Amino acid sequence: MSRNLPPTVSDPPTAAWQPKRRAAALAMVALSASLIAPPTFAQAYPAKPVRIVIAFSAGGTTDILARSVAQKLGDQLKQPFVIDNKPGGGGNIGTEAVVRSAPDGYTLIVNSVGPIAVNQTLYKNLPYDPLKDLVPIVQIADVPNVLVVHPSVPANTFEEFVAYAKANPGKLNYGSTGTGTSSHLSSFMLSQRIGTETTHVPYKGANALNDLLSGRLQFMFATIPSVIQHIRAGKLKALAVSSDKPSRSLPGVPTVAEKGFPGFAAGSWFGFFAPKGTPESVIVLLNKSVNDVLPSLEEQMIREGADPVGGTAAQFGQFTQREYEKWKVIVRESGATPE
Repeated sequence: MSRNLPPTVSDPPTAAWQPKRRAAALAMVALSASLIAPPTFAQAYPAKPVRIVIAFSAGGTTDILARSVAQKLGDQLKQPFVIDNKPGGGGNIGTEAVVRSAPDGYTLIVNSVGPIAVNQTLYKNLPYDPLKDLVPIVQIADVPNVLVVHPSVPANTFEEFVAYAKANPGKLNYGSTGTGTSSHLSSFMLSQRIGTETTHVPYKGANALNDLLSGRLQFMFATIPSVIQHIRAGKLKALAVSSDKPSRSLPGVPTVAEKGFPGFAAGSWFGFFAPKGTPESVIVLLNKSVNDVLPSLEEQMIREGADPVGGTAAQFGQFTQREYEKWKVIVRESGATPE
């Protein structure tokens, strides 16, 4: 008479036991691998779409540059880089939204001279410090302002314009995209340097340019991308650029500095920033990726009025600090206050 006894340790496993034993062995292997394998989240970035906040309206210089670079980054890093426009408050609303975002590399901002270098002095009690609460990644482009005048102004050179402005104190009106903006402060600086009075007429958005084209305004400093087509069409006269070196977008147009005003540099610039605390590995990867794609955008940027820059994150950080120190003095001298 035989007995039905359970298998002993030395007995071979039955068919019913084999799947259970195999599953247990696989689970043990997986657990061991998870314990000894290094984390891979840093190498996997970006593992999902990346949001790029623009603190200004769609269609502006910041938006146009950001979209061009975002498309290239998406192609290179195999994840969408999605533009999210958050205008308002002179760029403060969108900038603060990024400052308050999780520092995980999935929320970035392409920002400009105003929110980074000007607004901290222009706005009282700004609820964040852009130089401390944002991490510079890389500068995309330098976009000089260009001094443009309506064809009715009897000046075809910068020297002729200076002479005309001095001979007609208080009679020339200039527009800007708002009090405390680069276009306003550039014109204020020029009036101060040449020693004559001009009248500031602040606008919002493109209305200043429209009034300049119609002749209601006599001159303004505008970003090159916003006026380059009007210059080429002969609707505006370009007399000088505000950068410390000639713009490749407007060959033959002199700088204000070389026309007797050394040190005159007042333009716009644009670059990537991330919230404070973003992993260094992400900053390094994004810096390298932007530098890799900029050469493919160089011809397009120059044609549209921007000079591509690139460089290291450290260089960009040093640059933004110098810009803050410069504009802090100019804002205070101008007496500008937010509208």
